[in-house]
Amino acid sequence: MRVIISDETKVRFRYPARAVGILGAVLMIASVFLKWSYGAQALDDVSQNQPSPLQSFFLVLPVLILLLLAVPLVGKQRLGRYAKAVAWNTSAKTASIATLVTVLIALAAIAIELGGIVNLEIGGWLALAGAALAALATPFLPDSPEPTLERIRGPKWLQIVAIAAMMAVVLFAAAFALNQTDAGSFLTFVTLLVGVVLVVRQFGILGWLGTAAANNNRVLVLAAFVVAFAFPFTQNGSDANMSIASQVLIFAAAALGLNIVVGLVGLLDLGYIAFLGAGAFTAAVLSESAFSTIDFHPPFIVTVLIAGTVSSLLGLLIGAPTLRVSGDYLAIVTLAFGEIFRITMNNLDGNDGPNVTNGSNGISGIPDLNFLGFDFGEAHNILGIDIGRFANYYWLMLLVIALIIVVFMNLNYSRIGRGWVAIREDELAAEAMGVNTFGLKLLAFSGGAFLAGVAGAVKAHHDVSVTPDQYVFLESAFLLAAVVLGGMGTVMGVLIGATILKLLPEKLRFFSDYRLLLFGLLMVVMMQFRPEGIIADERRQLEFHAEDEELAEEIEEELIARHAHFNPERKGFDL
Repeated sequence: MRVIISDETKVRFRYPARAVGILGAVLMIASVFLKWSYGAQALDDVSQNQPSPLQSFFLVLPVLILLLLAVPLVGKQRLGRYAKAVAWNTSAKTASIATLVTVLIALAAIAIELGGIVNLEIGGWLALAGAALAALATPFLPDSPEPTLERIRGPKWLQIVAIAAMMAVVLFAAAFALNQTDAGSFLTFVTLLVGVVLVVRQFGILGWLGTAAANNNRVLVLAAFVVAFAFPFTQNGSDANMSIASQVLIFAAAALGLNIVVGLVGLLDLGYIAFLGAGAFTAAVLSESAFSTIDFHPPFIVTVLIAGTVSSLLGLLIGAPTLRVSGDYLAIVTLAFGEIFRITMNNLDGNDGPNVTNGSNGISGIPDLNFLGFDFGEAHNILGIDIGRFANYYWLMLLVIALIIVVFMNLNYSRIGRGWVAIREDELAAEAMGVNTFGLKLLAFSGGAFLAGVAGAVKAHHDVSVTPDQYVFLESAFLLAAVVLGGMGTVMGVLIGATILKLLPEKLRFFSDYRLLLFGLLMVVMMQFRPEGIIADERRQLEFHAEDEELAEEIEEELIARHAHFNPERKGFDL
């Protein structure tokens, strides 16, 4: 049952609520200097009377609550225009709920890993009491107006410094998260990160950073590339973490190709994994593996182009007769194509067909790449840091991802991209306006398949072996889930969705038997509360919230602010 607190009650109890919330924050800050658990095996050893690394990060949330509750007491007039443009009380409510959830997950992890709640020490109970006090008190605060911080542009140097700081925080957080080998520590830290992001968004800083990023797009791209390139230097030569990172990039590259088909054109493809497999098998057959069945081993650049072309031809082959249907019928056809591909690769074993793929055994022993004298299989020492095999493939996939993003962005904002969007929104109307709907859909299908083939070529050398069982329908479902979860039609959203769906199973292996249940619940929650995805495309956001007139006005103002340029000849704005 939802409890609604009247505005009069909030005004009457705002000061007691603020005092109780501050008390809860103080208790949580004090708790990290006490023991949370009896044994050292839980989390990252929270059994000492001093903060562990994870507890040090946890301090961020109670400190935020303390500042959000205490600073307004000074008076917003004294803090300047920035203080008036943020949502203090609403952010405090979000922070208190996020802190309570984080504490509950941390204490549950301690109880599970040590065998019962009896292993919780005074520090853990004190943190729970403080989080509960803050969560109970902050709903009595008056609601804050919507933050308007993003309308304050600020000096250019401040925007650039903020972008650099944001990317540095992303690098540090990613490095720390990957280094968490304990599932409880990883889950607690991820929950903490999500809570901080929600608070920053509610406060208005995230909107301001979005505007700053739009105004300094080149700086953002350069900073993102530098951070991504520097990531292997934070892993101390760990092959395990870099293997996960390189797999995430391969998965993300394939998802970006699928994003053209699903996100831009609106075609439901349930057999997309076949194109990734086609590229991988092509690269494996053309490699110098002892199990390769073709005596032709071109350079890797040629192999990549051949793999992409083979996948693209498969896209044309399946697309030409089937793209005249849509919706559920197209989904059934593509699902069947994915299964046909896997069965065909099994049958190319020399018994049921020509010996091309060695059947279910696949092609193993694929050698590492050696490109322009650089051996991807050897470790290299750069700046005194050991860079292992998987870091080499990680950097290669960064280049591939960069090329795919360039292709995607140019297509998205081109005449072809506008045709794709028109087909997605209303195919009959687009065709009536002269858009070659069949040709554009076929181009999207083959183009997305080409990108998947390129990613598959790198995957074959990364994985050392290729077998038909790697390319089942479940992998297509995960690729589609990454696009939907992250945000259809966006680049950053798909990268985030691919990272979530590839990273969580690696770090939460104890939950592997319920992986599908977890993903199903995640998708249901997203469809209920944010159907446009984590990073929403403006067009998609309007489609999913067509009845929200205020949202439409906000998006229109944001687009004008970001992309409008004053034309002195027309004495107006060009979009």
